[in-house]
Amino acid sequence: MEIVEKFEAARPRLLSLAHRIVGSYHDAEDAVQTAWTRVQSADLSEVAEPDAWFTTVTARLCLDLLRARERRGELPLLLEDVAGAQAGADEAFLRREDVSRALLVVLGELSPAQRVAYVLHDLFAVPFERVAAVLDSNPAAAKKLASRARARLRDARPAEIGTATGSTGTSGHPGIVGHLEIVEAFLAAARGGDIARLVTLLAPDAVRTADPRLLPAGAPTEVRGATAVAEETRLFADRIAVTTTLLLGGSPVAVIAPGGHPYAFIHFRIEGRFVRGIEITRYTPGVISPE
Repeated sequence: MEIVEKFEAARPRLLSLAHRIVGSYHDAEDAVQTAWTRVQSADLSEVAEPDAWFTTVTARLCLDLLRARERRGELPLLLEDVAGAQAGADEAFLRREDVSRALLVVLGELSPAQRVAYVLHDLFAVPFERVAAVLDSNPAAAKKLASRARARLRDARPAEIGTATGSTGTSGHPGIVGHLEIVEAFLAAARGGDIARLVTLLAPDAVRTADPRLLPAGAPTEVRGATAVAEETRLFADRIAVTTTLLLGGSPVAVIAPGGHPYAFIHFRIEGRFVRGIEITRYTPGVISPE
């Protein structure tokens, strides 16, 4: 197979890898296209494993981009940093490729080297010897970076009911798993516009508070009563559609993250089996998985 054909065959995988490293479809495309330019101008006569070489070149370009963002103070890449068209492209790619929205959010909390080590080894099974080559390091250091990444993500992992661990609670107190089920049921009903179902999940005296910067002009910062809170979700259907649930410190929190770019947290105060309080706050870098 000619080198052109080999690169084109590898392009979808390289794009997926680059996207998970840089968190942006446009930047991932640029990295892969730049990698192709370098392939064209390189002497590949002594390259024994073209696919491995393509991966190394692409990952290095992505690492350079992450480090440049960090120097400019743009890490993690927040929704405010992304132009509307780019955010739309990121969202379309995320849905088309079935990329985990939650994973992109938590990956954004890692340092550039940690993110590259974690994505290459843990997500794409690249041996640490090759990870080290990308990072200009050694396998032991690459292993340590991936280990630190896992540790930072341990308490900020994508939440799934089937894999959640912790107390299941008692009849009146559902515990972590029960809280997650309630949050997921609430979000599912909100996405589907099922107001009646939302009312059954909310305590009669439920209260919704929000940072005024996250609300449309004239919207109240506080809403009281199950029916009022449920009906208000119609105003935020587009935001609810792009939420993902994380376990932060053992508690489920919804993150509004269009295209995987974090924008706001939705915190739930659950008492018994009802949502009694909802607080919507702006996303703050470092809150998900602090060092």
